[in-house]
Amino acid sequence: MSRRPSTTQPNRGASPGSQGADQFSLALDGDDAPTSPTAAEAGALTRDTLLAALSLWVALGWLRQLDRHFALFLLERDPAADPLVGLAAALVSHQVGRGHVCLSLSRVLDAPRSALSLPPLENEGESESAGAVVLPESLLDPVTPARWFDALIGSTTVAEATVAEGLATPLVVDGDRVYLRRYWQAESGVAARLRQRLGPPLAVDEGVSTRLQALFTGNRREQGEPDWQRVACALALRQRLTIISGGPGTGKTTTVTRLLALLQEQSLSGGGEPLRIRLAAPTGKAAARLSESIAGAVGRLEVSDVVRAAIPQEAQTLHRLLGARPDTRHFRHHAEAPLSLDLLVVDEASMVDLEMMAALLDAMPAEARLILLGDKDQLASVEAGSVLGDLCAGAGDAGYSEATRDYLQSIAGEPLPVAAETNPLADHVAMLRRSFRFRADSGIGALARAANAGDGRDFTRLLKSGFQDVETLDIDAAAFERAVVTGYRPLFEALLGGADVASILALQARFQVLCALRRGPWGVEGLNDRIARALWQQGWISRTDGWFAGRPVMVTHNDPQLGLYNGDLGLTLADDAGRLRVCFPQGDGTRQVLPSRLDAAATAFAMTVHKSQGSEFDHVLFALPARANPIVTRELIYTGITRARSRLTLALAQGGNDERTLREAIARQVVRDSAIAERLLSPPGSSVPRDSSGSET
Repeated sequence: MSRRPSTTQPNRGASPGSQGADQFSLALDGDDAPTSPTAAEAGALTRDTLLAALSLWVALGWLRQLDRHFALFLLERDPAADPLVGLAAALVSHQVGRGHVCLSLSRVLDAPRSALSLPPLENEGESESAGAVVLPESLLDPVTPARWFDALIGSTTVAEATVAEGLATPLVVDGDRVYLRRYWQAESGVAARLRQRLGPPLAVDEGVSTRLQALFTGNRREQGEPDWQRVACALALRQRLTIISGGPGTGKTTTVTRLLALLQEQSLSGGGEPLRIRLAAPTGKAAARLSESIAGAVGRLEVSDVVRAAIPQEAQTLHRLLGARPDTRHFRHHAEAPLSLDLLVVDEASMVDLEMMAALLDAMPAEARLILLGDKDQLASVEAGSVLGDLCAGAGDAGYSEATRDYLQSIAGEPLPVAAETNPLADHVAMLRRSFRFRADSGIGALARAANAGDGRDFTRLLKSGFQDVETLDIDAAAFERAVVTGYRPLFEALLGGADVASILALQARFQVLCALRRGPWGVEGLNDRIARALWQQGWISRTDGWFAGRPVMVTHNDPQLGLYNGDLGLTLADDAGRLRVCFPQGDGTRQVLPSRLDAAATAFAMTVHKSQGSEFDHVLFALPARANPIVTRELIYTGITRARSRLTLALAQGGNDERTLREAIARQVVRDSAIAERLLSPPGSSVPRDSSGSET
């Protein structure tokens, strides 16, 4: 049994005997500096002890300055508010910064440190210094959920969900959860729009069964296993919302291409008009990959030329689809100006954050079909929310209703086991299980399965098994530079040899260095500098900073005027006159931009796993930090590994990343706080249950 953490932590920088407000001097500024004792000494939470604690947490990196200022803002707007309102404001703001949609009061009271970016505190029992750091549990120890809830709804800055729509309070309390208003509105809107799509099933022509069987006849499957691709296609034929989840190589785009062929055949039969179909993805790279995958799948279809021509093969980013407007969060398409389409396919849906999903659903015509493709086990979006993961909870159980199982039996010829539990959402989710990319002897596939299953012991065992497509190296040794030079050699030989732009950009997708962190020697900043020096020593680049031919760059902010969006990856090339251009592959060719026009771009010899989502590379060199880090989780390791198509190199620090560290990382799973699923399954207009909560372990 784990023991309860102590309420104070030794402050090694304090002199013996330092007490009270003196311990906060490093973090306070201006008139905010309190002189009152700590919460533990006072026995109750006061404004002064709250401000002191928030300031110290900012100094320790546990909280952002933005979160502290938001708490101050609310307390200034309501001077009579309970200090618990300020604490909730700081914590919910911080949770949003970490990707959560809301703050669960019961979750925080059960695990007070969970709402802060608080790394593991070592040697909690030591007391060589009398100075102490106030931990969140010392502030919350006497607080109950009811006490906190009453404090919140007693403030003029907070509204309860049942009456919040007509008010303009910064915070909204809905059941057990506290929201920033915009995220409460976004979550409520997403749930309402999705609920409309969970209506009665659409009519399906029984004659489609024969055609469905013909399209999927050649599929390989294990004996006794349903053809999940056929199940997914049959499921999508009769509804306006379908979620198809599956790992790399499970055939998501193949399945949806066959579905589009079936739907277009039906629409064109008897001289009808083709469906207006659009393809989209969150980033430019993901859109380019979707375009390539759909084009390949269409070319293999056994359909008429008329049907083939009716299937679109060019995808675009969601921002371009919705019509992003410069210098605003709004789009040209919305409920009053909806998209002109009958069916929309969105790939890499795990990357779509809550607010983008709200904007997308708002712009969808009510009668149009929406198909979301993605891998539910990948990292969630960088921004707040994990909509795909929320919708796919329990997808592996195939908890279809009796009516849906009967339909799948009659149309797809696929008998399915009876699930222990069913719900209306499950009838809209299909999970593809069989990977056609990784062979049985693939180390990449085996490691991905072990990481996804949370089996750290199996993962470390597999690393020693001698797979041909997996190797490890010491990130601190010269082996790292040798691996980088070898990986980038084809690209720079083509670049220096005068190859055409398209060929060079294709080679850019052959090799990529990924890492977990942004800062530090094993993060993006440290590794980009190290890689640039290695390439400069080879004579392949002319400098290691600034702009130079051969510099890969990633766009870090949306720029609708240039048609470039966060995550787009390009390469800096020189023309015959030596003038530099940054070239970005796009569905309609290559976009070339002057470096001076790129206000938000970063060197991308190495990129974070988060930024790599939506991309795949033949060879991935994946660098993991030397010590345990809360950022390194099961999802991050799984996502990093599955960016590799044919070869994976794990760069591990000698003396770090031992078996225990890797096992702990794979055991660490992130589940973001949200209430999408509860809202979908609750009556319209009701609040989420008071006792519901998310978790992050």
